[in-house]
Amino acid sequence: MDTVTSGWPTALVRWIPGGMVVAAVVFDLLTPAPYTGDPLLAAGCVLAGATQGVRATVATCIGALLAMIALILEDDRFVDHHGLSDIGSVLLAAVIALFVNRTLSRYGRRLATVRGVSEAAQRALLPDPPQRIGPLGIAARYDAAASEARIGGDIYAAQATPYGIRLMIGDVRGKGLGAVGAVGVLLGAFREAADSEPDLPRLAHRLDRALERYKAEREDENRLEGFTTGVLAEFGPDGGTLRLVNRGHPPPYLLTADGDVRALEPTAPDLPFGMHGLGGVRSAPDVLALPHGATLLLITDGVTESRNLAGDFYDPQLRLPGLCPQPGPQQTVDALRGDLDAWTKGCPPGNDDRAVLAVRRD
Repeated sequence: MDTVTSGWPTALVRWIPGGMVVAAVVFDLLTPAPYTGDPLLAAGCVLAGATQGVRATVATCIGALLAMIALILEDDRFVDHHGLSDIGSVLLAAVIALFVNRTLSRYGRRLATVRGVSEAAQRALLPDPPQRIGPLGIAARYDAAASEARIGGDIYAAQATPYGIRLMIGDVRGKGLGAVGAVGVLLGAFREAADSEPDLPRLAHRLDRALERYKAEREDENRLEGFTTGVLAEFGPDGGTLRLVNRGHPPPYLLTADGDVRALEPTAPDLPFGMHGLGGVRSAPDVLALPHGATLLLITDGVTESRNLAGDFYDPQLRLPGLCPQPGPQQTVDALRGDLDAWTKGCPPGNDDRAVLAVRRD
């Protein structure tokens, strides 16, 4: 097992132990007798154990030991107690290197097993949406804030129902794996209620109730402060009519075949899911026509809160026109992801989950 993944500059680390052995020999041969590169041989062995596979570690240790013996013979120090102690130092370093390598390999196998189980559970909870439902092509992309996770606090779903094709995108309060519980509750509620509720306001109410029940069972701060922003979308049978309910979420964007971009701001702002107890009148859906070739792009605030080196937020309204039109929803998602990578190049990794859902009427 390689303990260092491939890529630059990590691939360079594999060559450092061997380079240290060569440097030790060169330094010893080119400098006067009081100066020696012997410590580099022991250090190269230990570093090999931490950065290389078992075969490369053994080869590095053998090479370091042979180099030490050759240097001792060249200096006629073989019978000298200093020469024997130098050989002992390299042997001890080799033993340590093999122990370190074995330990890292064992934990690496355990991590691979745990990661495989985690990914299977996460894919079951938040599967990729179907690539096509009726007249709509669909694509999604999820980047979790936790680097080892595939999901976090963002959520999306797409489903054919007796009332049309319904979609949801949302952002649970909180980040990373701590928000997964609420994600599971909302996904389950959406999948069940989308098939039975005849209109979007009633579907939104069902999601409210599900999140309120989940909050009532919690003992942490989410009991009082837990909420989820989200957008519910419903397409007519031919995909030409679109209804939207926005519950405190960043607006979707309508990308036309001509390259125009329009932010679909809600007519009346509304409270996020999970805040039903505060009262207020739930807003009616916004209704608009979706022309052929148009794409509905739904995002979470992990997109709009991405910063560049100057500290500026990513603005889809300004950036999307330069990316459109695209031939399909997957290309739209890929173009947005590539533009986000270019925008945040050189910046530290973001600390917010980021989800994108694109739906195109063909």
